Amino acid sequence: MAFCKSVVQDLDDSFKENRKDDIWLIDFYAPWCGHCKKLEPIWNEVGLEMKSIGSPVKVGKMDATSYSSLASEFGVRGYPTIKLALIRPLPSQQMFEHVQKRHRVFFVYIGGESPLKEKYIEAASELIVYSYFFSASEEVVPEYVTLKEVPAVLVFKDENYFVYDEYEDGDLSGWINRERFQTYLTMDGFLLYELGDTGKLVAIAVIDEKNASIEHTRLKSIIQEVAREYKGHFSRDFQFGHMDGNDYINTLLMDELKVPTVVVLNTSNQQYFVLDRQISDAKDLIEFINNILDGSVEAQGGDSILQRLKRVLFDAKSTVVSIFRSSPLMGCFLFGLPLGVISIMCYGIYTAETDSDGGYMEERYEMSKSEFEIQEQPEENTDQEPNGGDSTAPTAQEPKDVLEKKKD
Repeated sequence: MAFCKSVVQDLDDSFKENRKDDIWLIDFYAPWCGHCKKLEPIWNEVGLEMKSIGSPVKVGKMDATSYSSLASEFGVRGYPTIKLALIRPLPSQQMFEHVQKRHRVFFVYIGGESPLKEKYIEAASELIVYSYFFSASEEVVPEYVTLKEVPAVLVFKDENYFVYDEYEDGDLSGWINRERFQTYLTMDGFLLYELGDTGKLVAIAVIDEKNASIEHTRLKSIIQEVAREYKGHFSRDFQFGHMDGNDYINTLLMDELKVPTVVVLNTSNQQYFVLDRQISDAKDLIEFINNILDGSVEAQGGDSILQRLKRVLFDAKSTVVSIFRSSPLMGCFLFGLPLGVISIMCYGIYTAETDSDGGYMEERYEMSKSEFEIQEQPEENTDQEPNGGDSTAPTAQEPKDVLEKKKD
């Protein structure tokens, strides 16, 4: 209980200044409130859970009767009241510069009350765990920022800024989700998974970072140069980065990719583009990217039914190979035992069918033998019958009897 309480911070007047640096989830309570007392153990568990999952949101509580001015600022009218400070105001240029040094990517709403601000608050409530959201007046924004109109939403990253354009960028929440990443990243599997929601193409230099040869360092430098110098041109459509090793890329492409190289992934539909030229400088890479955008480079892969079936077979093959590589004896046991059992079952079924067929042939032989004996009996009787007298009628009848027996 003491540990849980230490995770939930008791806030005072200093919170008015400190709140600008972090995201806070606050319980405003009154010491005499019975509902507040019931909430306290639950609130301690909330603080512990937030800390355990590594959330950027800090959990606190404040005595609203002792700090009534702050409680009024947050619109507290009853107890307990829980508030999440999604958007923090930036009151001065100094504070703006402080935030810019502290965060690599952050969003700022500039202007007063408007429908755009309502959309901004809604987007912030959805994406608060991924990025930082602030608001400021036009006077607080640095002088190098040029705005065509206010209100506006901006993202600051990579020592630059981009302005949201509803006509070109579409839904505000979708735009924020796309722009919450830096332009250049060190890629891994989880990051590529997250980038799948952005709809952007991802240009990756696949290299071996342990290899200090010119070819490996040159490709990495080229893709960094394009990301830095042409971010204004490609930022809406492309994400840039590099990846150490080709193991993960090979599983995506279901092929063996030579290192070093450059590959462009569409993580939303599993398509990819491989180089159709030798990359010697940034100009070659830009030409390759432009050819992808205008459709002159054919996309490979995808998520068609055939590709899905191919992926199932590839994953199965990769699993088998990895098992045998890591532990050959275990692989022989896992796959040899089922094959042995199946072989024994097949042999048992085969021998059972063979025995059944032999019994059936023997029965058919016995039946044929009996029929033959029955057919032979009338012929013997005919040979022993004496000639003359009353023998004419029975003798004439014998062929009929024989035919009836044969028919039977």
